[in-house]
Amino acid sequence: MKNYASNRVRNVVLLGHSGSGKTTYSEAALYYSGATKRFGKVEDGNTVSDYEAEEIRRKVSINTSVIPVEWQDTKINFLDTPGYFDFAAEVKLAMNVADTGLIMVSAKSGVEVGTEKAWEYCEEMHLPRIIFINQMDDENADFEKTLADLRKNFGKAVAPLQIPFDDENGNFIGFINLIKRDARKKVNGKLEKCEMPEDKKDQVEVLRSMLIEVAAESSEELMEKFFNDEELTEEEIYDGLQVGIANHSIAPVMCGSATLGYGVKLLMNTIVRFTLPAIEAKANFHAFHDGKDVVYCSSDDERFSAYVFKTIADPYIGRLNLFRVMTGKLDTTMSVYNEEKDTVEKVGRLYVMRGKEQIEVDELHSGDIGALAKLSNTSTQDTLSLKDANIIIPKIALPGSVLCMAIKPKGKGDEDKLSAALTKIREEDPTIKMEVNPETKQTLVYGVGEQQLDVMVQKLKAKYKIEVDLTDPIIPYRETIKAKASVRGRYKKQSGGHGQFGDVVMEFEPSYDTTTPVIFEEKIFGGSVPKQYFPAVEKGLQECVQSGVLAGYPVVGLKATLTDGSYHPVDSSEMAFKMATSVAFKEGIPQAKPVILEPIEHVEVLIPDKYMGDIMGDITKRRGRILSMDAVGMKKCIVAEVPTAEMHKYATDLRSMTQSRGEYRHHFERYEEAPMEVQKKIIEARAAEKEK
Repeated sequence: MKNYASNRVRNVVLLGHSGSGKTTYSEAALYYSGATKRFGKVEDGNTVSDYEAEEIRRKVSINTSVIPVEWQDTKINFLDTPGYFDFAAEVKLAMNVADTGLIMVSAKSGVEVGTEKAWEYCEEMHLPRIIFINQMDDENADFEKTLADLRKNFGKAVAPLQIPFDDENGNFIGFINLIKRDARKKVNGKLEKCEMPEDKKDQVEVLRSMLIEVAAESSEELMEKFFNDEELTEEEIYDGLQVGIANHSIAPVMCGSATLGYGVKLLMNTIVRFTLPAIEAKANFHAFHDGKDVVYCSSDDERFSAYVFKTIADPYIGRLNLFRVMTGKLDTTMSVYNEEKDTVEKVGRLYVMRGKEQIEVDELHSGDIGALAKLSNTSTQDTLSLKDANIIIPKIALPGSVLCMAIKPKGKGDEDKLSAALTKIREEDPTIKMEVNPETKQTLVYGVGEQQLDVMVQKLKAKYKIEVDLTDPIIPYRETIKAKASVRGRYKKQSGGHGQFGDVVMEFEPSYDTTTPVIFEEKIFGGSVPKQYFPAVEKGLQECVQSGVLAGYPVVGLKATLTDGSYHPVDSSEMAFKMATSVAFKEGIPQAKPVILEPIEHVEVLIPDKYMGDIMGDITKRRGRILSMDAVGMKKCIVAEVPTAEMHKYATDLRSMTQSRGEYRHHFERYEEAPMEVQKKIIEARAAEKEK
């Protein structure tokens, strides 16, 4: 592949619902541009984009793939992203290095949740967009309904550049270019120029007028001409569309069939003609220089900097960091510096990726996308630059890892192997998080959803030869007391010779501070317990609160006061007073109305308004308390407090209830007393565990 100047590079991210044809389109673009000799199919598992074993097995994209295509002396870097929402981080990271969003919509399914999400992401990340209504060859395809849905959901910015027409049997056979009034139909598998169907002429004129109006709105000169009923030339319409696409006021709609190759070349022509070159699309971008927000210019003349948007840590392919050159140029004679990691590394070999294929190149210009191998200390969202450039490109927020599961290897002694493998997987997917809970001793993994964690399990098995079980995490309950109790604890042991004697009178009462296990005080008068034994009493208490009397959970919110006691001048010892304290604890706590506390989560659920009733009802069923309901843009945010025990797999349930339109975040808020029926179940479950 030859080197392309910055003004001959386009970066286009493929977006849309799973199954809308993103991977098929990238395969078609490769084939019709001459980059490949074979047109791969998702169902056959031989596409360039979906090359991982799990992608082939599931027949869906899991990772973002870079698919560079050379077309009309221009390099189009297609970024094929997953449609499943569990892998939204892959989508957002790809969008952060793209200049245009190409939203694929199925002509048979119409606007789906993935379409809505793609549009939202483009709005959020300020990306121009083009819409391609795909699968027009399907017998259930309905262009007009799909276009109407698009306009209903996204407004008048949605502007068709072409419309399809059918034969007498209702089968899609061609389309009409609205600007040129040019009709083409399928002849022996190819599109050839033909006469415009009579029944389409009126529709063409209506839609063409609408298209000209939105194109004219891009400049005062064109608007004046439009209002004076002067005819806009084709070139003026094209120029107006280009400006409108760049400022997001127009989202042109095209149609075709990626499977049959219809509209594939025309769409690439449109990308080259209407979308901005990479160097112009991000002509100015923000970065931190010495901690200050500075605007940088995307130019070959600037010093080199690049943003890493993806890491591949594959035991077979090796370790690769994929990046976009933000400023300057990169060649194989240079060294790159990672300021956040304070690491300098030699470039050595520079690649352009095409799926898993590594194509070696000599240099990359500003705006282009490439890969570097064997960078030992570089991660996703790091900035690469020249030494002393002091530039850090801001990181983007990724979807929250809200689903938690406990993970355990099936094989004995695989714990270290599992930890190393998870570290590798986390390099590839930063939304997978891992921690060891010091209380429950469980290794916990966090992800965006069940599908993502299932893929992780399969990767561990296939790539790292580790089989694991995922189970529900143990809920870290606590115990406390609600009343005051005073009790004597005596420990006496005499078996010949030197004995053991300790005697304490302890007063137990609530401290109401659930963040602290125990507060110890002493109110000894007259030296009934010598001062040298106070630390032993406190240490005994610290050990006792590790396991409560109800179900063996840690005790919190306890105040213990040593009020009296006695000692033996020969037989008393620190050990004896520790044991006496333990006796007092075991006898006193049951008298002080012990209860079980459960962890409470602060939960914020963001949903479209139509799901408000269902979500509020569901939160109530989970023993939750709704605190507020606020408007956030076009959506509603429900703020609530819900017991942690009721939130397991809520990510999955919320998706089911909202058709994947809802999202949430949560954090631990506090502990509070569980209802008595819940306490009873917890105690019974704990007793059953101990019996096992």
